[in-house]
Amino acid sequence: MSTIIHASAAPKFPLPFSHAVRAGDLVYVAGQVGVDPQTLEPIGGIKEQTEQCIRNIEVILQEAGLTLDHIVKVTTHLARVEDQPEYNEVYAQMIKQPYPARITVFSGLGPYLIEMEVLAYAPSIRGE
Repeated sequence: MSTIIHASAAPKFPLPFSHAVRAGDLVYVAGQVGVDPQTLEPIGGIKEQTEQCIRNIEVILQEAGLTLDHIVKVTTHLARVEDQPEYNEVYAQMIKQPYPARITVFSGLGPYLIEMEVLAYAPSIRGE
């Protein structure tokens, strides 16, 4: 059985998806972008959008009773190849070691510079 998770503090786009779905011990967080949760407008450049994107993921995980430390897999889409070093810098500041498994791909994202989806494992945090 799965449970749908909606976080009141996360951006609410008028699109057909849930913020996250919990299936057993796994929480699948839908792709989040670096927007202000209230206005849905992109925030600054890649550093600011990466930070906001991770913050948006964090509030969804909190709604599920989890933290960023429960993330075991990250899929990131970047709009521009040249943004990867700055993305990695912010990511390394916000996501603690040991790092989750990760893939980064380059995609057309319209007005957004980044989109991230994560998979979290509820029973324990990374490294335990």
